[in-house]
Amino acid sequence: MTVYALGSADQIPDGQHRVFEVGGRSIVVYHRRGEYFAYFNYCPHQGAEICKGRVCGTTLPSDVYAYDFGREGEIVRCPWHGWEFDIKTGKSLVKPNMRLLRYEVILEDGKLGIKM
Repeated sequence: MTVYALGSADQIPDGQHRVFEVGGRSIVVYHRRGEYFAYFNYCPHQGAEICKGRVCGTTLPSDVYAYDFGREGEIVRCPWHGWEFDIKTGKSLVKPNMRLLRYEVILEDGKLGIKM
């Protein structure tokens, strides 16, 4: 695997994301609470650019007729059909076998890189 340098970690403020072109691929990097998560910028459902979706929360399992909202800032929602993915793992909240293609992020001396 090759490590691709993305530049300073400061270019992605907490709660934001940025898209990079790396090795001919569009990669989105999210920064959440001091952690960085990198994904191929492609929803596995029908190919939307996942970076154009909202980072939000979701409804939690609850009693009948109760709608509890939680996990704010932990869910990436596809802009086309609303599919929801865990920002830390890339796993779909509905179909566990469907996930975003994830890349390992390297943070060293304030510089970001990803392994591909």
